[in-house]
Amino acid sequence: MILRRTLSLAGAALLLGAGEPEEPAASTIRVVQIGYETDGPKTAIVATADAKALSWRLLNSAGRMVAQGRTLPFGPEPASGETVQRIDFGSVSRGGAGYRLAIGTVMSQPFAIRDRPFADAATAAMGFFYQQRSGVPIVARYVQRPDLARAAGQPRELVTCFAGKDQRGVKWPGCDYRLDPAGGWYDAGDHGKYTVNGGISAWTLLDLHERLAAWGDGEAFADGRLSLPENGNGQDDLLDEAKVEVAFLLSMQVPQGATSTVAFSTDIGRPATDFRVIDAGGLVHTKVADEQWTGLPMAPAADPMRRFLYPPSTAATFNMVAVAAQAARIWRVTDPVFAARALAAARRGWDAARRVPDLYASSDFSGSGGYGDKQIADERFWAAAQMFVTTGEAGYLQVLMASPFLHGGGVDLSWGGTELAGLLALATVPSVLPPSTLAEVRAHVVTLADRLLAERERSGYRLPLAGSDYGWGSNSTLLNRAIVLGVAWQITRKPLYRDAVVDVADYVFGRNALDRSFVTGFGTRTMHHPHHRFWAKAADARFPAPPPGVLSGGPNDGARRDDEVLKGKCVGQTCWRDDWRAFTMNEVAINWNAPLVWVTAFLDATRVRRAPAPA
Repeated sequence: MILRRTLSLAGAALLLGAGEPEEPAASTIRVVQIGYETDGPKTAIVATADAKALSWRLLNSAGRMVAQGRTLPFGPEPASGETVQRIDFGSVSRGGAGYRLAIGTVMSQPFAIRDRPFADAATAAMGFFYQQRSGVPIVARYVQRPDLARAAGQPRELVTCFAGKDQRGVKWPGCDYRLDPAGGWYDAGDHGKYTVNGGISAWTLLDLHERLAAWGDGEAFADGRLSLPENGNGQDDLLDEAKVEVAFLLSMQVPQGATSTVAFSTDIGRPATDFRVIDAGGLVHTKVADEQWTGLPMAPAADPMRRFLYPPSTAATFNMVAVAAQAARIWRVTDPVFAARALAAARRGWDAARRVPDLYASSDFSGSGGYGDKQIADERFWAAAQMFVTTGEAGYLQVLMASPFLHGGGVDLSWGGTELAGLLALATVPSVLPPSTLAEVRAHVVTLADRLLAERERSGYRLPLAGSDYGWGSNSTLLNRAIVLGVAWQITRKPLYRDAVVDVADYVFGRNALDRSFVTGFGTRTMHHPHHRFWAKAADARFPAPPPGVLSGGPNDGARRDDEVLKGKCVGQTCWRDDWRAFTMNEVAINWNAPLVWVTAFLDATRVRRAPAPA
């Protein structure tokens, strides 16, 4: 087995097959459980009914006090329903393991102070994608434990369009062609593969690749750093993994000259109507997935369901265009044949989406997620931005200049809101964008980041998400907001933006109201039981526990209304439970792990680098 970095203590227990480690009780002193940066900010959160400042102590592994001070009262925290105070011990820079913070007899979880606390997590989080691959066996030598190996699922798809009745009883006629979209990544805990979620996930990893050199760490995922079958091929390991998904996205494109019968009135609360036969050549199918939902647990190779292509959509097409255009410039030198193929597919897709600008996805099929999206303008902007950066052609610039997203839009990046993926590329990837427009775009990114900093000031946990609105996939919401902050740091080099990214990582790895690391294998109290059909030991002991580096979707305040256990009993950050059945809170997904990779790699690449000690 190839493993380039040492995992955390809890991760090591999983790696060696020791099973689920025994956990300590939750503490009211919340820390980042994988460790603080030696020369970075160091903040802990204390939940307490006291209104006055409290005395705190920092203890080393031997129990000796090495620092002390007074807490900083904040007050009521709507995200957790608590009253909180903060501990700032950023002045401590002596490295070591086994530190604890103490207030009276209350102790935090143990943590380290070290130069690279996020490096291991970035590596493990990237390993998630290999283990989500479809169409190939997952080989024991490339995974952390032998039980994680599995046979290939759907090694050869050869699927045609869905034909039959959907959940509303509407009959879809199918099509007269087949595609072979084998490969790619399974989307989440199921065996579906989705263009829109695959698009934003691949973009996130490719965007990270384009930025690493600018951050001073162009070798972060150099050949040999990850445990992959492609290891040793002389190519960047991150790109090897991302290429798997890019190739899948290209394979979902409708052949030139093909016609298809599609419905134009979908996702409007009524059955699909208005079927038309169109020239579908160049459009992209929304997904390839099972006809019906399968049960848990289930290995991909054991999936008995028929699989279909589901109707193309304009949003899915623009997703492919954006990622293919990005891929065309990234592989232009190292794999010109693949780059040319990607750009040709992007051009066909762009033309098709302009020809069919209003074809929406339908959520009326069983067996897979809907990923319905009533807004296409953001995908169009993203695709135009990537095509312009790659080609420099004036037609794409005209689309950008006419879009409100060039100077407007929100702070959230997601599969359903992709305009920021275009804006961030325009702001930082070299192109022929007019200098005045470039300055405006960069200023707009910084303005968005400042809006996030303002939310951080209102958050007791110092997060760029104020209030108690923690929706489905809230961990990815925070991590994607951290990406905006990271790009603002890249533009301005102001430490405050990077500090805010640290706060998000600290939250994900334990500095939250549950005193819980949401990443398997990293921390003393971690997530263990994701909603996943193969990593399902909690459901059936014959299946494996998850590998290290897998991110839970995180708190979902919808549980306050709907969850059988948490209904009426939780708020914001506390609306989460570690249960394989709790898919609205504890599923895993490629578009959640991708920003985890981005953020942890960003923090590792931009850390303070100390001069080597004299020999």
